Amino acid sequence: MSIGFANGSDTPSKGPGEGPSEQPTAGRAHGETVRVARAAGIVGSATLLSRILGAVRDIVIASFFGTGLVSDAFFAAFRIPNLLRRLFGEGSLSIAFVPVYSDILYQQGRSEADRLANSALRMLVLVLAVIVLLGVATAPWLVHLLAPGFGKIPEKYDLTVYLTRLMMPYVFFIGLVALWMAVLNVLGHFAAPALAPVMLNIAMIAAIGAGAYYTRSEALLVRWLAVGVVAGGVLQLMLHLPFLIRKRVYFWQPAGLWHPAFNKIVQMMGPVIFGTAVYQINILVVTLLASLLPEGSISYLYYADRVVQFPLGIFGVATATAVLPTMARQSSVGQIDALRTTFNQAIRLVLFITFPAMAGIIALRDPIVALLFRRGAFDAASVRLTASALLYYGMGLWAFSAVRVVLNVFYALKDTRTPVRMAIIAIAANGAFSVALMAPMAHSGLALALSLSSAVNLLLLTAALRKRLGSLGWRQMAVSAAKSAGCALVMGLCVWALSCWLLPSWDIRGMALAARLLVCITAGMIVFFALACGFRIEEMRTVMGILARRKAKR
Repeated sequence: MSIGFANGSDTPSKGPGEGPSEQPTAGRAHGETVRVARAAGIVGSATLLSRILGAVRDIVIASFFGTGLVSDAFFAAFRIPNLLRRLFGEGSLSIAFVPVYSDILYQQGRSEADRLANSALRMLVLVLAVIVLLGVATAPWLVHLLAPGFGKIPEKYDLTVYLTRLMMPYVFFIGLVALWMAVLNVLGHFAAPALAPVMLNIAMIAAIGAGAYYTRSEALLVRWLAVGVVAGGVLQLMLHLPFLIRKRVYFWQPAGLWHPAFNKIVQMMGPVIFGTAVYQINILVVTLLASLLPEGSISYLYYADRVVQFPLGIFGVATATAVLPTMARQSSVGQIDALRTTFNQAIRLVLFITFPAMAGIIALRDPIVALLFRRGAFDAASVRLTASALLYYGMGLWAFSAVRVVLNVFYALKDTRTPVRMAIIAIAANGAFSVALMAPMAHSGLALALSLSSAVNLLLLTAALRKRLGSLGWRQMAVSAAKSAGCALVMGLCVWALSCWLLPSWDIRGMALAARLLVCITAGMIVFFALACGFRIEEMRTVMGILARRKAKR
């Protein structure tokens, strides 16, 4: 893969805040704030479309499969390739590749960066092929390991193994997507990588529609859905091609299989895999333990997690994705003060947005679940039990989001050991919390355990970061977070009171439920933004500034 810039030069052009600059520190910091916020806005907007289609996908799945044996089997099977994607693809590969690629690009020039990317593509094809083959061969053992409770129900176990094997090739395609995503992000393009999940959602929805035309058997229809997952991986790969060519990515050029920089990438990959996969590993622990609970528990947790992933992907992951190339560049050229400022601003922005999202999810959890999923096989009992899990997942939204940003600071500094140490503690904490809470609270206890362990991980990482870099403006972050949390709390109480009046029961359905829920959400946004303006929260001005610039461009 050969990567070029739009101007065809061998070195990246330096805009405001890119590399050494003569502009004042304050001006450079402001430029980075705008750049990160704009990139986060692009990723967030694209992710919003993806999440909307993801919600449609989950609505369709819930309608056809409900919360029974088939849905449990599919969600458990999908966890396995999805975990491999997180471990070896999107998360760890991007985080390990971006800092090293940025170093070579900014210090050694375009030609050497081309050689690295070309070799990376070829090496990744071989590695992913081996992973897929091993996954197919070991599927029975993987299911026994990750869903031990299924062994008691032969039909569920056999279906889970079959679906795992059927979806395993998805790992190959999404792994290649991860490399192209990392390259495009370093080159300043964020839209296509963020839009990629749209292709997966479209493929899965289309697969269910096509399957439903030919069969009414759930066991056969779920196989169509699994094929849709693999087709989605192919479409995601194809989506990136025109954008790569536009950036002069000549991936067909010859290259060696090994590049010296792989030593750094490989050294980072192991710790990065473990450090960034804490959430996914903990989700797997939750799935494992939920397989021991009554039937439907895995499905309740899955649907609740999907609701939480909506704001998490739009705000938390979007900001972390946008800020990594900036921090990697700042670390590469020795701008540690600028890196501290970028981190400070990113954390404040994430908390400013996720606190009200968290309050809204907690206050409106029942009508949200009812609106999204209550139809077909998804009945009132499923709504109640899914909403219970959503309550406790929602409590951890702030930690789920912030931890991604903190982790990226360590990876920008090429410190992979610290996240690993903290990850081990967080995973152990999740296990302890889960075992302690699942007996009295069933599946809801597993959701609460995940939120608690994520908070533990965040606190440990921030303490270690302060020790590593010194003052990062904690007082400023604490004041901003306190203001945002206070505004969100008032907003949540107002929304809850309004929902008690507008949504007294779940008997309201369809457009009536959607309209009343929209009124509650709109009222909550007005209350929060009014309070934020009244308290003069700086992040409010940043968000409004970005929106104003977008409006002016139109």
